[in-house]
Amino acid sequence: MTAQLRSYEKQHLVSDNTGLDAKLMSKIEDTVASIWDRNAADWIAQVRDGRDLYREVFNNPSFLEFLPDLSEHRVIDLGCGEGRNTRLFAMRGARVTGIDLSPRLIEAARAAEIAEPLGIDYHLGSFADLKRFPNDTFDVAVSTMAFMDGPGFPDAAHAIHRVLRPGGAFYFSVIHPCFCPRGARWVTDCSGRIEGKLVTDYWLDEPYIDNWRFSCSAPDTEPFAIMYFPYRMEDYINGLCDAGLRILSMREPRPTEEMVQTYRGLQQEHDHVPIFLYVAAAKP
Repeated sequence: MTAQLRSYEKQHLVSDNTGLDAKLMSKIEDTVASIWDRNAADWIAQVRDGRDLYREVFNNPSFLEFLPDLSEHRVIDLGCGEGRNTRLFAMRGARVTGIDLSPRLIEAARAAEIAEPLGIDYHLGSFADLKRFPNDTFDVAVSTMAFMDGPGFPDAAHAIHRVLRPGGAFYFSVIHPCFCPRGARWVTDCSGRIEGKLVTDYWLDEPYIDNWRFSCSAPDTEPFAIMYFPYRMEDYINGLCDAGLRILSMREPRPTEEMVQTYRGLQQEHDHVPIFLYVAAAKP
């Protein structure tokens, strides 16, 4: 099934096809949703407890700096999860809509909105299929660390182009495809000092399951099982171009000295290679 998915995506990138096979796409998205539903309770508890220090100390501050002023903008958050970042966008004055595949994550996001209303509208659904939204609905589309966790980036790029108004912009963050493929690892010298990163399996095509914990999770915490879709740099860039979006800028955020002082675990990213990639594009 996974090899077939990659075949469809490659065909879509080079031939302006109408999209991924609907039955295949639905089957894989059902699998992704069920995985996130199983993760949901622990994920929500740990994220809201600030256990994801990479997000709290580094990724969120850096991505928010990358974004423009969102005041009074109509914003769609793609792969919004339990809504923590969606709420950050709303707190910056945006009128936000969130969409995610996981029923349990969307349920938690809606519960948070009821408890502390910010005017956010949440929908259960795929970021690769935005048919519920009319053309030219949104001023800005955002996505934080979601596209590598789901199939159909080329379809998502086309859908985003359609729902953005002319002149609207699209900002997203992902795990850096060049430096964080499956099998990549930090390399140390005989004293244990990190010397750099060994990158392997960049050409890997098939999605895979990885098990990991937040760096500040308790040692006895059950790891999350996450399905990753190994898009390469060319997949993201060509996907945007094929959809008719114009690339505005890219950023490979580097932890500041202050961030490293707050969280020493960021030292290797400061010294060696980036682990995140940010991209901004626009609908002409």
